[in-house]
Amino acid sequence: LGRMKPVIVVHGGAGRIFREREEGCRAGVVRAALRGYALLKEGGSAVDAVEEAVRSMEDDPHFNAGCGSVLNEKGEVEMDAIIMDGKNLDSGAVSAVKCIANPIKLARLVMEKTKHMLLTDHGAHQFAQAMGIPEIPGEKLITERSRERWKKNLEPDSNPEEFQKDLGTVGAVAIDSEGNVACATSTGGLSNKMIGRVGDTACIGSGGYADNHSGATSTTGHGESIMKVVLARLILYHMEQGMSPEVAADAALDYMKTRVGGLGGVIVVNKAGEWAARFSTKQMSWATVKDDDLHYGIYAGEKHIKSVDEALASEREGF
Repeated sequence: LGRMKPVIVVHGGAGRIFREREEGCRAGVVRAALRGYALLKEGGSAVDAVEEAVRSMEDDPHFNAGCGSVLNEKGEVEMDAIIMDGKNLDSGAVSAVKCIANPIKLARLVMEKTKHMLLTDHGAHQFAQAMGIPEIPGEKLITERSRERWKKNLEPDSNPEEFQKDLGTVGAVAIDSEGNVACATSTGGLSNKMIGRVGDTACIGSGGYADNHSGATSTTGHGESIMKVVLARLILYHMEQGMSPEVAADAALDYMKTRVGGLGGVIVVNKAGEWAARFSTKQMSWATVKDDDLHYGIYAGEKHIKSVDEALASEREGF
């Protein structure tokens, strides 16, 4: 068997990325892609790579996941995350978790250490304690920006929908040298959401899906719309019908838009290692590494290409 060339694709969320945050978002997705790719190059698994890439973005306050997550109606951070292994369709997810830095790590533990796929709220919290995951004060996850936005949304004449445009779920998909695929997605959800609201991210087939027989995908955008069309699984279905990753992604996003008026973005890799990053929103930060070339962008039609060595050098000098 010829070994696969590893590929990783990451996204930092679809929506509207404000000018002053563009550089940080670009740098964040590039860093995440390079970290995941470094693992793949050493022969690491797709699951390890997507977890590492997502963890990198959870720790980056530019994104709505981990530190930097948006606040619910009560001003708290409640996070959702999912990870899936395309080899045997194993998956782990957590929803409405508080006070941990990296929900994606907990999702992976759910996948590997329990017979279940999704743990929520208090049960997820107890499981985290049992697994020795350090608890951190909820305030540590809250940025000045998230608190400002939360306050603005509480004003009687505010329109939280206006702010939802800047969503920022994070995700990654990869194929490793063995030809196994995986996906991971993590989010703080919707700003000023109802307590206990769970979006698409924690739901298998909506927030992400990975199957060695077709490929892997991670989604971002309006969660309720994504759930209505089971977006991640829909893309893989299209690829099973013979569509390329790009055509499959566009067809599914187009269906979501015409059928339920929902906007979003997706990253895809198929079992042959072909990839796509597509979105129906104004922007989506994304980055890919394949064949030692880094591709990245934010706007439709925008695509920068650098060699990995060049990117790692500028990474060391500070983006």
